[in-house]
Amino acid sequence: MSSRLLSDVAAKRDLARLITGIENGDPAALRVLRAQYALGGHAHVVGVTGAPGSGKSTLVAALTRHARKRGQTVAIVSVDPSSPFSGGAILGDRIRMRELFEDSGVFIRSMANRGVPGGVARATADVVSAIDAAGYDLIFVETVGAGQSDVEVARLADTVLVVEAPGMGDDIQAIKAGILEIADVLVVNKADRAGAEQTAGALQAALELSPPATAGHHGPTKAAAVTEPTAARWQVPVLKTIATEDSGVEAVLDAIERHRRFSGEARARVVQRMEREVLQRLRDLLWQRVLESVPAARVRALAEACASRQLHPDDAAATLLSEAFPVDLQR
Repeated sequence: MSSRLLSDVAAKRDLARLITGIENGDPAALRVLRAQYALGGHAHVVGVTGAPGSGKSTLVAALTRHARKRGQTVAIVSVDPSSPFSGGAILGDRIRMRELFEDSGVFIRSMANRGVPGGVARATADVVSAIDAAGYDLIFVETVGAGQSDVEVARLADTVLVVEAPGMGDDIQAIKAGILEIADVLVVNKADRAGAEQTAGALQAALELSPPATAGHHGPTKAAAVTEPTAARWQVPVLKTIATEDSGVEAVLDAIERHRRFSGEARARVVQRMEREVLQRLRDLLWQRVLESVPAARVRALAEACASRQLHPDDAAATLLSEAFPVDLQR
C-alpha cells in the first residue's frame, strides 16, 4: 500500500467531503485542492469508456480486485448520467461495486455529469487530482458511455480503455465515432457471446487500417511523433474478457501496466493533457468573466438584433467580448 495513503475510515471521509466541496464549487475546498496539488502526479489514471451495456462497471470491479492482489491501492470515479429533469444521477455503480467498499485500499465515488458533453463532468479532473494527492496508485474513471461524445475522457486519462461487446453493433459505431482513435487498450467484453470473434476481428482490422497520423488521441504532437522513423508507436491490443467470470481480466491489467511503462509517449501525454486542461480552464474563466461583466438585458438585446437579421451572431459575440474586455484585445 502506498505510504502516502491514509486508508482509515476518517481519511476516506475527509476525502469524500473534499470531493463534495469540489463538485459544489466551494472556495474552501478549492483552496485545499490547490494546496495539495504538489502532492499528486503519482497515480496512474485509466479512463474507461464504451457503449452502455458493454459491462464497464463489472470489468472495472474485476480489474480493481486484481490490482488489490498486486498490492495497489485503487480509486474508482464513476461518472453517471444526470437526470434531465432533476439534475440528479442514478449512481448505480455504487450498488454494483458494493463488495469493494469494505476494502480499506479502495475508494469509490460516483459523480453526476450534470449534462456536460463528453461523458465526463467538469469537476472530474479536480476530483481525480484530489484522489491522486491522497495517495492512491491507480484511478479508474468510468464514463457514462455516451457514444460519440464520450471521447472526452482522453483529456484526463493516462491510459484509455475502450470496452465493446458483441452483438451490439459497437464495433461499427466505434469506428464511426472515432473512438478507436482514443483507445490505448481495446476490450471485447462478454466474449462468451456469439459474435465475439467477429467483433474483435473488426476492431483489429480497423486498427490496422488506421494511418499513423490519426492513430492516437494526443493531437498533432503524437501524430507528428509516430511518423518519425525512430519513434516508437504503441500497438493497441485487442483483448477478450468475460468480466463476470474473471476471464481475461488479468491480461487487461497487464496491458494497462505495459502502457504505463511505455516510454514512447508518457511524458508527452502528461504535458499535452495539462495544456488542454489549462486552455479549458482559461475558456471557463473568460466565459465567467463575460457573464459577470455583461448584463443579461444586453445579451438579450443583441439576440433580438440577430433574430431580426440586423446583426450577425459573430458580430454580436465580438461586441460582448469588447464590452467585457474594453482593452483592445488585438494588441
